[in-house]
Amino acid sequence: MTGRIPLAPYAVSEANTRGRLYAEPEAESRSPWQRDRDRIIHSSAFRKLQYKTQVFVNHEGDFYRTRLTHSLEVAQVGRSIARALGLDEDLTEALALAHDLGHPPFGHAGEEALNLGMKPFGGFDHNAQSLRIVTLLESRYAGWDGLNLTWETLEGLAKHNGPLRDPPSYIVDYNNRHKLDLGTHASAEAQVAALADDIAYHAHDLDDGLRARLFAPEDLRHLPIVGQALAEARQASLDMPPPRLRHETIRRVIDRLVTDLLEETRGRLTKLAPKDPDAIRRSRNRVVVFSPAMTDANQAIKDFLHTRMYRHWRVNRMSAKARRLTEEVFRILHADPSLLPDDWRARAGEGATHRAAIVVGDYVAGMTDRYAMDEYRRLTDIAVSG
Repeated sequence: MTGRIPLAPYAVSEANTRGRLYAEPEAESRSPWQRDRDRIIHSSAFRKLQYKTQVFVNHEGDFYRTRLTHSLEVAQVGRSIARALGLDEDLTEALALAHDLGHPPFGHAGEEALNLGMKPFGGFDHNAQSLRIVTLLESRYAGWDGLNLTWETLEGLAKHNGPLRDPPSYIVDYNNRHKLDLGTHASAEAQVAALADDIAYHAHDLDDGLRARLFAPEDLRHLPIVGQALAEARQASLDMPPPRLRHETIRRVIDRLVTDLLEETRGRLTKLAPKDPDAIRRSRNRVVVFSPAMTDANQAIKDFLHTRMYRHWRVNRMSAKARRLTEEVFRILHADPSLLPDDWRARAGEGATHRAAIVVGDYVAGMTDRYAMDEYRRLTDIAVSG
């Protein structure tokens, strides 16, 4: 049995944590990041991910990924990479599980629609919304709003895509009262979670695209990494049925991506020789990265998925309907906040104000696909009671 690898000097540890905004005694049986992870899993926003679109709207099929299954896959990949690099697995997992909490219903189509509606009020950004959820909107504790997560987890969420030169307004506001060092890189654990997100995306979108027959295995032969994985999977068994061929291909793709990431990152760590987590943050460049060749391969996979999956006519139809629905729900509720449920109405106040737009944005972003469709019917169909 493989034992737990000791933490590297550059890993985040309890000895170098910057604590929580609201001081509270830590649990003897759990590390601060295990506690963060548990708070995230028990949050309302995390449960809702089960019914939020990844690519296919939830009711399209039971086997397609949702935001929840995607987050779980990111956590699994992230933990494996963190362990191999001597990083804290629990912090990596917490960040992986929380990174998509801010996504509205209907995936990127819903985010585009909500951003359009909120453009006059600062726009909408799902990374900023994730931070907003865990620092403000979750209301579970008597002493504070949000989940009171550690500085390290909040830093990783805010800087999921790297240092922030022009951060969204909520991140600016939060940073004014709880500095997150927005201009530096995040911890190595946060960088691992971010690239585990990319690995999981590629793997499960290829899997779901094949399952939905948006493209066939033959269409993947020219793709770097994927074509080689497909050829090797076929060599493993000449009469392999399609579901097994798909799985054998995808698991080889994941292995190549992870192996390359580990090799390139170890080389950078050796060159940088960081003595503590802050050396990772202060580094001029990201430390956890793919090799240049794998970066190019990843871009080729992204381009293929964009053309053959995300812009497939079947997905386009779903996305177009989702955008119209989300735009209309936001427009109706912002124009007349009295239509909101009582607790949300009290927060929004009267009239189509800036405050009302922010509250309606929070309300819409927190909807599942199914709830958004039901709310649209309640707001537009005179035959449906409120």
